[in-house]
Amino acid sequence: MINLVMPFSRLLQPNLVLDGNVMAISLDLLSEHSIKGLILDVDDTLVPLRQAETNPDLAQWMHQMKSVTTVWLVSNNINAHRIGRIATLLDVPYITSAGKPSGRKLKQALTAMDLPVNQVAMVGDRLFTDVLAGNRLGLFTILVEPMPGLNQIARSSPVRALEVLVSQCFGVTL
Repeated sequence: MINLVMPFSRLLQPNLVLDGNVMAISLDLLSEHSIKGLILDVDDTLVPLRQAETNPDLAQWMHQMKSVTTVWLVSNNINAHRIGRIATLLDVPYITSAGKPSGRKLKQALTAMDLPVNQVAMVGDRLFTDVLAGNRLGLFTILVEPMPGLNQIARSSPVRALEVLVSQCFGVTL
């Protein structure tokens, strides 16, 4: 159920902020928060925006996650071929053209997962799409750093930096 009276700052506040990319999510962390399902953003969360190849370590991480959780990819990207290729490499179902922060496509993934909302985490690198969409539906939200390219150690995003700045003006703590 969507909470229409929730303050905007609460809608932008992730339940968990990780100091690292998506691979910082561990089995212990999932257990600690009773997470049985993951909805993952794709662009900059799993792979850099224009990259179609995944980090070799990501496949191993995904295999580990799938051993204890149901995983879906839900992307705003309209390039179904690219997102489908990534999903195939990781052997997970996917949805494109999600229109986050709309929750419509997230609800599709939730229905397919057949899990209670409080046992599913929305994981992404963006506050105004991933976190906002997840919070609107009552999911556990996890904000991660953008995934670096194959030859990078870390990666920054000007859009993400602006979102962080604006959200902090609303009282969000990161």
